[in-house]
Amino acid sequence: MKALQYRRIGASPEVVTVPDPEPGPGQVLLKVTAAGVCHSDIAVMSWPAEGFPYELPLTLGHEGAGRVEALGAGVSGLKEGDAVVVYGPWGCGTCAKCAEGKENYCLRAGELGIFPPGLGSPGAMAEYLLVDDARHLVSIDGLDPVAAVPLTDAGLTPYHAVKRALPRLVPGSTAVVIGTGGLGHVAVQLLRAMSATRVIALDVSEEKLALARTVGAHETVLSDAQAAGKVRDLTGGIGAQAVFDFVGVEPTVRTAGAVAAVEGEISIVGIGGGALPVGFGTLPFEVSVNAPYWGSRGELIEVIGLARAGVVAVHTETYSLDEAPLAYERLHAGEVNGRAVIVPHG
Repeated sequence: MKALQYRRIGASPEVVTVPDPEPGPGQVLLKVTAAGVCHSDIAVMSWPAEGFPYELPLTLGHEGAGRVEALGAGVSGLKEGDAVVVYGPWGCGTCAKCAEGKENYCLRAGELGIFPPGLGSPGAMAEYLLVDDARHLVSIDGLDPVAAVPLTDAGLTPYHAVKRALPRLVPGSTAVVIGTGGLGHVAVQLLRAMSATRVIALDVSEEKLALARTVGAHETVLSDAQAAGKVRDLTGGIGAQAVFDFVGVEPTVRTAGAVAAVEGEISIVGIGGGALPVGFGTLPFEVSVNAPYWGSRGELIEVIGLARAGVVAVHTETYSLDEAPLAYERLHAGEVNGRAVIVPHG
């Protein structure tokens, strides 16, 4: 089968031919119908050789959708042809966090060498994907796989962050979304659907700000040195009760800290390497700062439910598997508006 692999440190990903996988006991083989292109993959391909955590070559793609092609021995609850998406942050399935469905916070994954698809295990940017356990699959029967596949990360990750902030997002409150690309433009929709808060969106691109307005942002602000002051002006000097930074570089986390209100919450979701100092006098009183990771299996089911209800939709552009390297080039250059999706069997 064809697969997109990261094969050498510092090199571009390549489309190669690899052996077809076969499901062992408890495993499920999917014929991939769609795979999402994410900034996290670019971050992985930017890491230096020293301390690189994964074995190469690595088939990319941690957002996957497909149809069940074959079932390993002992698998129940699925049949060939079922349309599903993959819950990406695989865990041990037995620790206290996994028992809650929070495999994104599995307490033993590192110890046991368990990696998500595309982030250590072979990923979805291939014609076929081997899934370790049926519990990591969620039905999308009736949904377009291209529209559904980004929900597994670009939908689930902001949903998890927004859901935990909901007690602060009462009528009259303000939420700031920094970075309105793949995850951020979904966050805007979730905030509008799940709360009565006013949404202010920030980005460096006028095109992405236009997308943010299209999906429901009340106000948009160019993300530059004046952005924090403009947000303060828009909020009458109070600031935002919740700030979601989907970029996570030093300038954006500084902006996040500068726009947070007293007793506000800052979620640094982006993996740009930025850090926000926390201590008395560094932020407004009682501001909470967190760095969430993905979401729970139950939350993915909830996100799929929102998509079925027509409440949330991801803006996508599609590429064939042979065009996947181009999709990463465009993403790295900031030319993808929304989410790029690879369709291996186009």
